[in-house]
Amino acid sequence: MSYAGKKRKLDKTRQDTLYFDSYSDVTIHEEMIADNVRTNTYRTAIFRNSDSIKGKVVLDVGAGTGVLSIFCAQAGAKKVYAVEACSIAEQAMEIVKQNNVEDRVEVIRGTVETVELPEKVEVIVSEWMGYALLHESMLNSVLYARDRWLKAGGLILPSRAELYITPISDPVVEDRLYFWYTVKDQYGVDMSCMSDFARRCIKNSDITVSTVAVEDVLSHPARFAELDLHSVTAEELRTVKGRFRCESFGSAAVNAFCVYFTVTFPCSDKPQSLVLSTSPFKPETHWKQAVLYLDFPVEVVQDTLVSGEVSMFPSEDSSRHICIHVDYTVGEKKIQSKTFSIPDWTSDSQP
Repeated sequence: MSYAGKKRKLDKTRQDTLYFDSYSDVTIHEEMIADNVRTNTYRTAIFRNSDSIKGKVVLDVGAGTGVLSIFCAQAGAKKVYAVEACSIAEQAMEIVKQNNVEDRVEVIRGTVETVELPEKVEVIVSEWMGYALLHESMLNSVLYARDRWLKAGGLILPSRAELYITPISDPVVEDRLYFWYTVKDQYGVDMSCMSDFARRCIKNSDITVSTVAVEDVLSHPARFAELDLHSVTAEELRTVKGRFRCESFGSAAVNAFCVYFTVTFPCSDKPQSLVLSTSPFKPETHWKQAVLYLDFPVEVVQDTLVSGEVSMFPSEDSSRHICIHVDYTVGEKKIQSKTFSIPDWTSDSQP
């Protein structure tokens, strides 16, 4: 059944309930643990920082199944507070016991904004990243934990995040639009008039989470934002924006932008930091990439300039959902604008 009319804005309590409930099923945890790039990078980062973790107190924000907390215990942490708001905390307690670290890892059911710890911590670890980095707005909880519980000079894993954008050409989408012109040859019924309808459905304002093929990327990615987790504030997260400038590799039709992120872990035992990347040029992760489809493709040739500004901000309907606004110019074309969002959890059920 469909409903007409304006969607009702959810109050924050309802938003949080829906968000935490989404992490109560095994599927999402299976997906995250099975993401070898994600899980192994965190494990490597924690062990490379064992000198900073050994004998210290750690706070794991949004601990989930507790795997990062156990990594910290294995790296020598004296105490780990694994704070988890959803019911998966019960499973985390079992996993902690099964791994014989219950003397050092304490699972606490609740949000980091409401729980009380008996002491300050020297280390915060959290896997807080959502689609396009900021979807779900869990970073706000990490910043709260930093300001409330982290000792001065403490370690945050990861410590930095960066956002990138690049124009792409997705041939699959264009093939889907062209499909309606082929129906007559196959079945003797002209359905080419469906093309405009298909375009509105496929190239809508949704942020599409999908894997972008390397061969579809049309330029070197441009970084448009950087977040230092030691200094960024919740107020600054209300709008994360930056300019970008890309030059196309060759002749193609730009029909979308790809947005992805990296997070960086400092490593006390190595001269270089450890980077977890969701770039199309790197091994696939469960975050994939955020694809923003333009209303119409724009032709480019070698070195055509694609430039503009990206703004990311919470949705008015649900603060945990991210919106991305792009102002862009391709070559000599006039500036274009489009705003994208991820459909909310209640889109199928709320009047």
